[in-house]
Amino acid sequence: MTGQELHELIVGKWGYSFDVQFRRQQNQLFFQVMWRYLEQASFPLTEAEYFEHLDGIATYLVAWGQAEHVRTAIAETREKPRLGKAVSILLDLGERSSEWLLGDL
Repeated sequence: MTGQELHELIVGKWGYSFDVQFRRQQNQLFFQVMWRYLEQASFPLTEAEYFEHLDGIATYLVAWGQAEHVRTAIAETREKPRLGKAVSILLDLGERSSEWLLGDL
């Protein structure tokens, strides 16, 4: 998965270039599709910065073996990002989860 593929997946599902992030909660890691999107005048990133950010996120997903899981979860969810409510997808990092949860993302 590349940042461009992640973008196509998000736009194909929801029609907007939503922001994404990782969030740690307790001992779990989530991939979140946020309610902010590139097409908003108030979006804090330029288009180039947004795609660079997606490339970084996609790199982590591939390294963790979670790219296909995220593809499937996005395709199957009925949720939609809306103000104050992200779409959260739990990632399963297996035995190596403690390595990723200790450091900063």
